[in-house]
Order: sequence, then C-alpha cells, then structure tokens
Amino acid sequence: MERRTADRLLRARAQAIGGEVREDSVAAVLDRVLAVQAQDLPAAELGLRVRARGLTRDAVRRATDTERSAVRGWFMRGTLQLVPAADARWLLALLGPVHLALAARRLRELGLDESLCARSERLIADAVDGEGPLTRAQLTDRLTTLGVDPKGQSAFHLIRRAALTGRICHGPQRDGEATFVLLDDWLPATGPLPFTGAAAERELARRYRLAHGPCDALDFVHWSGLKTTTGRNAWAAVPDPGPEAPPAPAAPDVRLLPAYDNYLVGYRGRELSVPAEHERQVWPGGGQIRATVLVDGLAVGTWSGGRRGAPVTVEPFPGPSPAPAVAAGIARECADVARFSGGSGRPPAGDP
Repeated sequence: MERRTADRLLRARAQAIGGEVREDSVAAVLDRVLAVQAQDLPAAELGLRVRARGLTRDAVRRATDTERSAVRGWFMRGTLQLVPAADARWLLALLGPVHLALAARRLRELGLDESLCARSERLIADAVDGEGPLTRAQLTDRLTTLGVDPKGQSAFHLIRRAALTGRICHGPQRDGEATFVLLDDWLPATGPLPFTGAAAERELARRYRLAHGPCDALDFVHWSGLKTTTGRNAWAAVPDPGPEAPPAPAAPDVRLLPAYDNYLVGYRGRELSVPAEHERQVWPGGGQIRATVLVDGLAVGTWSGGRRGAPVTVEPFPGPSPAPAVAAGIARECADVARFSGGSGRPPAGDP
C-alpha cells in the first residue's frame, strides 16, 4: 500500500471517521479525539455524530447542558472547541495565558485598557453570578454600563477574555443560543490540576498524537497554538508509539464531515485529506471550510443542509461515477444526518 494512502487511512481511524471506527457516546468520542471544533455549534454536534453510532442530538445536549461532561471554550489555537469537562481546567491553565498574551494587542487597538478589562471581568462575573446563565447579547448589554460600544468587537473580546482568565465558561443553550456561566459553579474544582506546566504540554502532545497520527511536531504546533519551541520540546518528550500497520482493505467507509472539522484543520498540510485540484471547493475563502464528503478519509465532494429540517444535499467533485458501495454509503450518511437533525436526507443528484 502506498505510504500516503496508509497514512490517510490511519489518520481517519485515529479520528474515528474511517476504518469502520465509531464510538458509542459523546464521552467516548471526546475521550478519543480530545476536542471537536465548535465555533459553529451545530457543526460541532455533527462532528460528534460523524464519529459515533446512533448518537442523538438530545444525547449531545444532555452531555453539554445537563451532565456537564463536555464543555465548550476557547482552547487550542484560541478557537472554540468542545472538550471533555475533565480536561477543561488543565487545558485552560495551559492555553489561556498563551491566548491572553496574543489578544493583548487587539484589546489595545480597540481602546480597552487594563483598568477597563479588569472592571469588565468583574461585571461579567457578577452578572452571571446574580442572574444566572446569560447570552452574549445580554452580557454585551451589561457592558454598555461601562461605556463599552455594543457594536463592533469590543464586547466579544471582553467576554472571551473573561473566559480565558477562568472566570466564566459556556453553559447551557437557550433557544439554540449559547450562554455563559461561572466556571467554578458549572465545573467545580475537585482537587489539584492533573497536569501543569511542562507536564501539561507533554500531555497535550500525547493526546494529539493518539488522535491525529501519523503526524509530526509541526503539525502539533499548528493544531495547539503553542509556541514552536514549546511545542517541539513537548513533542520530543513524548514517547513515539512506533509505526502502526495500516488497516486491511475493506468496504469503503463514507462519512459526511461537518464544516470546520478537526480532520481538515488539525494538520499543517491538506494533501492527505483533499485532492489539490479540489481545495477551493472545500476552502472557498473568507475563512470558510465547507462540510465534506469523505471516502476512507479522502474528500470526494461537499455537502450542505441538515439543519432545522433542511434536506441534505451532496455536491460531488467532478469525476467518474461512484462505485455502488460508495453511493450506498453516501445515502446512508445523508439519512443519518437527517435522523440526527430531524430533517430529510437526499443523496447526490449528480455523479460524485
């Protein structure tokens, strides 16, 4: 088997999107992959679905809103991720200071000095402590009492800063909208952090290797957002598990990957996941990363819909007609997205 093909199959298995690997619950998915991209919350829910068997949206909401076993926050690269609640505090202690330092210049550009930032943090914490879970719009309204412009990015950056300092975190959804709560109320500390400092850096490298391999130190740096030297040192300190034998050929494993998925953003390069001639269909510009049809970890098209009852529609890349097994797999995935989302699935009208 060609090395590139073997690496792609191994990556797809590690991410539970290939090799017939599917987990049985939200907790099992996150234990395997550590984080699911969550800047788009419906896409994050679909990112859990694609890695599980028979998962329901109610089970996802139960994990995030009731059991509190999964929490959404700004972790790797400073972007929103859904991670196991058990890992949230050590990840925040490791990565929060990194992203606060990177955000300092933007805060200054917005005219948000240290005094205003500190007062805003206290106001945000007091508001959610006294009133319960509040949405971003509600917190923005409270911040106007300090003279913060409700338009533009100032309020967002102050809310994000309060989360990165560990005062607040994402709480339950309200009418499909995220809310914020006190971190110490939502995820009470149960003892010392399991990993700190260099040990936390090594643990992050270890978890990345398990969930994304084959990969290298610079892939880890790209995914984590750590400084290059820090990431390289952590990577070098993690034992190499050694090469894994590629999985034996089997029936094609088709998955409908949501927009912004880890599999497409977790590495420096895209050459294993998306053919070069079709990159623009997946990355059209403007920061977009489209939902993608995968066959054994390789993109063969994009898809849309599957939200609020909208039909699932596949847009295949130009090329020959799919093998019957691939076409059947696409139809099954369309139906499963519809089941999860409460809509209707529709296989592609054209040829993938």
